[in-house]
Amino acid sequence: MAEERVKMRKQLGLLEGVAIILGIIFGSGIFISPKEVLLKTGSVWGALTVWGACGVLATLGAMSYAELGTALAQSGGDYHYINEAFGPLPAFLYLWDANLVFVPSTNAIMSVTFANNLLEPIFPNCPIDPLCQKLIAAVTICFLTFINTYDVKFTTRIQNVFMFTKISALVIIILGGIVWMCQGGVEHFEDGWAGTKTSVSDWSVAFYSGIFSYSGWNYLNFMTEELRDPFVNLPRAIYISLPLVTGIYLLANISYLAVLGPVGVRATEAIAVDFAVVALGWLKWAMPTLVAIAILGGLSVHIMTSSRMCFAGARNGHMPELLAHINVKCMSPLPSLVFLMLISLVMLIPSNLTSLITYCTVVESFFTLLSCSAVLWLRYKKPHLVRPIKVSLWMPVVFVTVLLILMIVPIVSEPVAVIAGALITLAGVPVYFLLVREQPKYLSDISTKFTHGCQKLFLSAVEDKDE
Repeated sequence: MAEERVKMRKQLGLLEGVAIILGIIFGSGIFISPKEVLLKTGSVWGALTVWGACGVLATLGAMSYAELGTALAQSGGDYHYINEAFGPLPAFLYLWDANLVFVPSTNAIMSVTFANNLLEPIFPNCPIDPLCQKLIAAVTICFLTFINTYDVKFTTRIQNVFMFTKISALVIIILGGIVWMCQGGVEHFEDGWAGTKTSVSDWSVAFYSGIFSYSGWNYLNFMTEELRDPFVNLPRAIYISLPLVTGIYLLANISYLAVLGPVGVRATEAIAVDFAVVALGWLKWAMPTLVAIAILGGLSVHIMTSSRMCFAGARNGHMPELLAHINVKCMSPLPSLVFLMLISLVMLIPSNLTSLITYCTVVESFFTLLSCSAVLWLRYKKPHLVRPIKVSLWMPVVFVTVLLILMIVPIVSEPVAVIAGALITLAGVPVYFLLVREQPKYLSDISTKFTHGCQKLFLSAVEDKDE
């Protein structure tokens, strides 16, 4: 029997693709952002308008990524598209920010949020020890990294279970809201525009909060090479997921507002739990568990997909060579998974990551804008590129324009945060020129010895090239 090639397997179908997109989008955003959106818009209908508009905007962005994902059918997502359209330096800076800030800090925040939701029902009247919270968060990150390493197929099956659990939690909220409104609880919608704010800055922040809840629609593109028939399943997964998410988010927010009212939504710290206490009777005990499962599933997807971005960068020489290796038994990018796990554990050490996230929010939005604008630039730069999916140009134009407008307000209102984020990004420029583009020989020798030593530890090898 021929020896199996060292290459990640194509074992993700349409259901797994939908589960990945829904898994990352249905993380914690819908259980956190409704309060922020309502605070910044000031009114019920203003908040619902933002949720609907953010869903449309996310759909336009996802449609643009469907063209990129089928025309440039390699794993890596945003990194790969920026590299193809704008060259290696912008692509490396995206990797620099993503691997050192975006990915590990998101993993840390989601794992801590999961720990909170796990501990609060067990110790309802006790303050949670931060050390206990972080230990559970660390164990969660390590465990999810292990299962993502051990068996990708098993992980995707778990994701399918997580997806249906998350949808079930949101459907319970929606049905509870419908029953509440059928019993006459519609008074909060009768004068729904009352209190609407007119500040452009406030509405911009509201849109940012809403878009945050939709973030993740581009994560399936990180795993294009592991999709069966990606030219069919990638766009179909996007077409199914985004309208479904938009509809569920709108109905869930209507339910929140119908039951808790604007005052209750503004006052809550755990909106799904408070909703359950008021509207769901005995089911209120299940809601913290369902929220915890939703966060756990989102974290698992985030760990799995972001490791492919790291892997793709290393394959192009923009990250250490070891990170482009694959475990020869499990056919998973074990070194990349362990690398991101270690940085995520380091991110658990600070007591507050809010400032770091704030610094990089605009930078992350900039790279998303850059990725989507690759659709427009490649239409000009490579007009003869084969595009199995070709979207109307107005879609990326609208997405890029709106995102550009939204980026202007934070630049004016929070210049310190924007400058700090820019400095973190620009710190990668000397690293690129000194260590990546022209790596010193002594560093190359050290890297080679380190790679050979870790190969034995990880049982890893460079992937086999296509013949």
